[in-house]
Amino acid sequence: MRILSVVGARPNFVKVAPIARALAARPDRFEHRLVHTGQHYDGRMSDAFFADLNLPDPDYHLGVGSGSHAHQTAAVMLGLEPVLEAVAPDVVLVVGDVNSTLAAALTAKKLGIAVAHVEAGLRSGDMTMPEEINRRCVDAISDILFTTDRLADENLARENPPGRIVRVGNVMIDTLLDQLPAASGLDMPTRLGLPAKGYGVLTLHRPANVENRDILADLLDAVRAGADGLPVVFPIHPRTRGRIEAFGLADRLSDDPHGPGLFATEPLGYREFLGLIHGARVVMTDSGGLQEETTVLGVPCVTLRETTERPITVLEGGNRIAGVAPLAVRAAIAEALDRRAEPRRPALWDGHAAQRIADVFCELYPS
Repeated sequence: MRILSVVGARPNFVKVAPIARALAARPDRFEHRLVHTGQHYDGRMSDAFFADLNLPDPDYHLGVGSGSHAHQTAAVMLGLEPVLEAVAPDVVLVVGDVNSTLAAALTAKKLGIAVAHVEAGLRSGDMTMPEEINRRCVDAISDILFTTDRLADENLARENPPGRIVRVGNVMIDTLLDQLPAASGLDMPTRLGLPAKGYGVLTLHRPANVENRDILADLLDAVRAGADGLPVVFPIHPRTRGRIEAFGLADRLSDDPHGPGLFATEPLGYREFLGLIHGARVVMTDSGGLQEETTVLGVPCVTLRETTERPITVLEGGNRIAGVAPLAVRAAIAEALDRRAEPRRPALWDGHAAQRIADVFCELYPS
């Protein structure tokens, strides 16, 4: 069986890595090819992830780079079509909800190639989020819908998509559990001169939070105030750093982990960042994947968004949806610091999701 996986952004790499290993373990059954669209093209944020995750070099690199949503989606479709025609895969596997995911699913489906979507059924209900549009469109045309949890199953059951719904668990947690020993061995708190459980971590990258000066300034100030003297490490996404500098907000940042402000660092590799959040007392983020990772690690999480497509992390984990209003953010951080979270693993978040995906492919495409 010939499977072609398409990745384009850092969360995709984390999710496809265990799938690539599971398929490679059965060379008599699978021929796996990997396409990197280049949607994330910064070497610090792309190449480093491939190295940390032991992902093989991509068989194809489309090099689409940055641009508007329309530009990225169109560029991936134009670059991927000749690859699909040359490889003629039985299935195109897409992960997550980025523009590369949508573009690959559309291109494959129009060529009559089956599409398998990993992380199907996640819904925030917020159609102003580009990711929500992407994930709904991909699920509507996918042939196999691999889900992470029961709530995703319920979302798809209501929508009645044409594809087969199979709950396999969370491949991102496969990677976390595989990499956690190496990440812990880095001892990131000590490297930064901070005590374990004696600091917070902040990430911000969503356009709704970083492209508006007032919202960005309010969030930075609210996090500093809510942390109430607790050091906050802030590995900064390149786009976010650019906005902070353009908006004249650089005075909110510090190069001293013990001083006032947010301790700004360059983007970190996967293992470094995993080690950082594992040792944190609280994580504040607008990322989707971090809500899942902190649930399994038992680190309280404050989500700086109005909605989440991962409500299982609220129901079964230590995630709080704070929104972006300063007083609500400060209150959510204070609550997170006051309450202890426990490591939780929702059903099938056990490190074997990728193996289940390989098993499903064997079942659906017998030799």
